[in-house]
Amino acid sequence: MVQITPQLHLSDSAQGLIGASALIGIFFGAFIGGRLTDRFGRQVLYTVDLVAIIACSVAQFWATDPVWLFILRLLMGMAVGADYPIATALLAEFTPRRYRGPLIGGLAVMWFVGAAVAYIVGDLLLTTGGAAWRWMLASAALPAAVVVVLRLGTPESPRWLARKGRTDEAAAVMRKIFGSGAGVSVLPEAGNESIGLWALLRSGYLGRMAFISIFWTCAIVPQFAIYAFGPRILEALNLDGRLANIESALITVFFVAGSAAAVLVVNRMGRRHLILHSFLWSGTALLLLGIFPHAPALVIMGLFAAYAILIGGTQILQWIYPNELFPTEIRGSAIGLASSFSRIGAAVGTYLVPLALTHWGIGGTMLAAGAVTLLGALVSFLAAPESAGLALHQAASLNRTTA
Repeated sequence: MVQITPQLHLSDSAQGLIGASALIGIFFGAFIGGRLTDRFGRQVLYTVDLVAIIACSVAQFWATDPVWLFILRLLMGMAVGADYPIATALLAEFTPRRYRGPLIGGLAVMWFVGAAVAYIVGDLLLTTGGAAWRWMLASAALPAAVVVVLRLGTPESPRWLARKGRTDEAAAVMRKIFGSGAGVSVLPEAGNESIGLWALLRSGYLGRMAFISIFWTCAIVPQFAIYAFGPRILEALNLDGRLANIESALITVFFVAGSAAAVLVVNRMGRRHLILHSFLWSGTALLLLGIFPHAPALVIMGLFAAYAILIGGTQILQWIYPNELFPTEIRGSAIGLASSFSRIGAAVGTYLVPLALTHWGIGGTMLAAGAVTLLGALVSFLAAPESAGLALHQAASLNRTTA
């Protein structure tokens, strides 16, 4: 964004739109991808979405105006959004209960690893001159191509196959993955009827959908704003030029550390306690940034580091909670819908960051980010259930105590 803005003569509004374009795409892609993965299976779309990411990444290299760049990043976001419900549902449905939280949470850790690498690669590519931003955006095709190859041969979810009445295929997958003694009898998920998403939401899952959508939104609005405009935010906090870009990469490393730490304690600490502490203390760090925007550089970086580490609990629970709190027949659709709803707030928040920095200043912008985070703490206090230690069908059941 630092390079694109002067080259394409972007206004604050245009900066916000391009920064939010992928998030807007995720809004559409996550819901559509979730519906398709529940209908046609996890395996089919598991590779197709990455092929679309590769194509859009490469096409960004030749973008000549803000409109085309916005469209390409919108399409890329749709492909990214489609992958959210596919990948997480597939992992949840293959994983034994004691490993489910840490392994699904591990996806969030790897998200931040990718973000840290992206900052480092971006900083290195700055040496390529005026076209550096084109190489930065096109370079996303490389990891996507590697993952396409790694995903080849991934089996279909046996839970999904069993739900569709394809028990012989489900049993074959179980034997292939878990050994000759495994079968569909170890998948004790209640009920075989086909129930639509909206019917299940009306039957009692609407509250869970509201909780997940709101907490997910509150967790990612400040995070995505920092990623899209990290250097500009840090410049406003008196860290300038190349240093701001390096500091942005360092903050991402703290995100990795925080998410990794959350993965280690998610079973021991429990989902509910983890999300409450994560929101409360990370929100406090952002409020302090807003109150003391002109503090010494070490204090600023310390507060950003505190936020990045402490928010880790909410980041891994974005993937764990949706997969645990909905039954197999709508898991993909529910994850996609929750992801879509959360991206509305994230897209609006990212779009407003340049305008907020201009009109509110850095102090007001950080106070707003802290308020959003603490709202997540309040919502979680009122609605967050405990699902640690439960089988997948037990966690998804409405007939249990959730406090």
